Amino acid sequence: MYGARIFPSIEQIVNRSIVRAFRTQVTPLPKPQSDFSHKTVIVTGASSGVGKAAAQQFARLGAAKVILACRSTEKGEAAKRDIESAEAAAGVVEVWPLELGSYESIKAFCSRADKLDRLDVFVANAGLMSAQCEYYEGYERQTFVHVIAPILMVLLLLPVMRRTSEQTQSLPHHVIVSSNGHMYTKFLPGKEKSIFAAVQGDRDMRLRYYDTKLMEVFAVRELAARVKASKKPLVVVNMVDPGFCQSDLMREKGWELPIRIMMGVADKILARSPDSGARTYTMAAEAGEQSHGMYLEDCSFSTPSPMVDTEEGRELQKRVWDELMEILNDTAPGAVGNL
Repeated sequence: MYGARIFPSIEQIVNRSIVRAFRTQVTPLPKPQSDFSHKTVIVTGASSGVGKAAAQQFARLGAAKVILACRSTEKGEAAKRDIESAEAAAGVVEVWPLELGSYESIKAFCSRADKLDRLDVFVANAGLMSAQCEYYEGYERQTFVHVIAPILMVLLLLPVMRRTSEQTQSLPHHVIVSSNGHMYTKFLPGKEKSIFAAVQGDRDMRLRYYDTKLMEVFAVRELAARVKASKKPLVVVNMVDPGFCQSDLMREKGWELPIRIMMGVADKILARSPDSGARTYTMAAEAGEQSHGMYLEDCSFSTPSPMVDTEEGRELQKRVWDELMEILNDTAPGAVGNL
């Protein structure tokens, strides 16, 4: 059961998001100019939306291989054709199946990636926003996709990215896609001993996306601290917020009509194009060591929710990490050993 909240309704969160979007999204973001020649990039959730746009930008910027990690290979192949046609990038894009709701699929995907000659960029873009409670591997879907899956993939991909750094004298990047929605919620586990137990069940499902995005911020910050303090060479881990973008994030059933109308109007008036939202991804993918553990938005360095750096936030961060490592030790013990 949840404890106290700062904002009890999704309407307040949406309204605040729209106000923030009005302030920030009217300013055009710079087009990416970086050179990704010879580099290999993986983007999850790349069959549509911002993920597809990011993959297209990496291809446009000269990447040697862009891997679209997709649940639907049919949609992935369609995205591949679009990207290769638009960027005259024949032979650059590959489609690999990935079911982010399955430990076995994640492990198989990362095992395949470990055999790559090099891996320079991993963008954990996939996400969902659901008002219905369903489960992956015994955990509510948003908790699994936003917290468990991306951290597991980062850990499993660390060896190939460290080898890449050693062999090419480059600085590989893990780019974890966050959301400013994490700033508008504050959950406490209440009587639950486990934070992950507190986000099970169908209580407060309308806020679950925001809760899990806050948990993700905690997990990525702790991960970055541990990666930097552990084995060399350094692999950069950072977070990005693409802003309010045109997407199918709210494709799931269960959202009330007023929320759908509100978001539909905001999407038409304020939402960035997927290409504009993806520009912060490509910026973060070459931002350098100074971006390690940082939060980026609007193609610049920013800060996450102020509560993250409070005593309460630091305590929650440690608890999220410790519980997450227990979960992963049970399902993929070798992954935790990669730190």
